[in-house]
Amino acid sequence: QVQLEESGGGLVQAGGSLRLSCAASGSIFSFNRMGWYRQAPGKQRELVATISSVGTTNYPDSVKGRFTISRDNAKNTMYLQMNSLKPEDTAVYYCRLRQGATYEYDFWGQGTQVTVSS
Repeated sequence: QVQLEESGGGLVQAGGSLRLSCAASGSIFSFNRMGWYRQAPGKQRELVATISSVGTTNYPDSVKGRFTISRDNAKNTMYLQMNSLKPEDTAVYYCRLRQGATYEYDFWGQGTQVTVSS
């Protein structure tokens, strides 16, 4: 089992920055993929960014150039630096870790609220 704990959410004005952290613990494989997802009220959960265990990243166009995902494998911690925040970035942000030969083991954190005021 893997436990994921997010931190760093909060209230920020538009144009501001926040950094989220996700600490992983438990039975973590060397080869895995981690990511951030978000869900706004009344909307489906969507991808924010992903990063492989060797640092390969992926972003949707909505956050590309504003958000940066990173990880510290020695600390089993993943980060999301969010700059130039917009009100539409308001959501609960979730940490996800997938591992296994076909990423069949899938774990989620409880989420952290990010609110961007206009």
